Amino acid sequence: MTAVISSEQKAHVITSDAEAIAIAKELAAEFVKGDSERDRDRRLPYEEVKKFSASGLWGITVPKEYGGAFVSNATLAKVIKIISEADPSLGQIPQNHLYMVEAIRLDGTEEQKRFFFDLVLQGKRFGNAFSEIGTKSVTDVRTRLEKSGDGYVLNGRKFYSAGALLAHWIPVIASNDEGKTVIAFVERDAEGLTLLDDWSSFGQRTTASGTTILENVKVKSEHVIPHYLAFERATPMGAIAQIIQAAVDVGIAKAAVRDTIDFVRKHTRPWVDSNLEHGYEDPLTIYNLGQVQIQVHAAEALLKRAGEFIDRANASGLEEPKVVAASIAVAEAKALATEASLLATNKLFELAGTKSTLQEFNYDRHWRNARAHTLHDPVRWKYYAVGNYFLNNVNPPRHPWL
Repeated sequence: MTAVISSEQKAHVITSDAEAIAIAKELAAEFVKGDSERDRDRRLPYEEVKKFSASGLWGITVPKEYGGAFVSNATLAKVIKIISEADPSLGQIPQNHLYMVEAIRLDGTEEQKRFFFDLVLQGKRFGNAFSEIGTKSVTDVRTRLEKSGDGYVLNGRKFYSAGALLAHWIPVIASNDEGKTVIAFVERDAEGLTLLDDWSSFGQRTTASGTTILENVKVKSEHVIPHYLAFERATPMGAIAQIIQAAVDVGIAKAAVRDTIDFVRKHTRPWVDSNLEHGYEDPLTIYNLGQVQIQVHAAEALLKRAGEFIDRANASGLEEPKVVAASIAVAEAKALATEASLLATNKLFELAGTKSTLQEFNYDRHWRNARAHTLHDPVRWKYYAVGNYFLNNVNPPRHPWL
């Protein structure tokens, strides 16, 4: 892994929304060719990730004053959707990198912004060591960042570390001496940092979302960001995290619809009672395909709308009502994206028929990816937040999961 990272060249710098979308489409056309094989063989996408970050797409949310394009959040969501339709693991891998860019934008010092944004524009990738298993809840952080001389020492164990094996820096969520949540940026080759490729989920198999072990890892004070500040005031921090997740789910749904149509057109036989020549003429198949397509188009529309709400919140100077509205809009998008992805990936087999279950097609990867990825944040709590907001004027909680 070290050789793969060290041999990389400086990334292209994207300058506009249109360029970002065009490059995403170009990469997606390439990435989709190996999607099924990577999943079947659980081959981590080393070369694909290098091309992905070298394209400049991992730097599109860097603010303009630091050399980035600072694309709209509608564009950000569209880029992730496009890549995820080709390969949802590749769509998910930069999620926490982009989350970190937003964290730096909101709460980094001027020196941190210049330093880290420059790294991003060079093509450096941030992985993540956020979540832990075996704790009471996702907010229970046992990893500790303790003061040591002029800097800090980091100790803990993380899981779900998507993209960490493919990253140059590993941002770590930890509790400081005051019990507050901070982000400590650790370089990939830091002494005491161990990354394990032990991700065994049936879905999103090539995200390398395994274990991160931190044993007395030294951290410079200038590499620590007070992340708790992002949730002590109204910010789009959680909305940014969630809109990317929603975009991945929409991409999965679109891939399932694409393969459903292709298979039904080429292979599916008409049911015996239909008295038709081709499977694609079956009126019940046509009806059901239409139902799925409408759901996916609706999820796409809500995804774009959610991005626009975040953009308006940013343009307002982060007025609380607009930030809250953005969080609710993203929750709506994530809820429908979940439903659409599960529906589309399940209907693929119902409409395509028994032959579509053969291993040679590997279509079950769509359902596996949708089922695994949509578990990240319970959709039932999205509905609750939306309903409570509109019915009782209750603002949603401030955290990364909404």
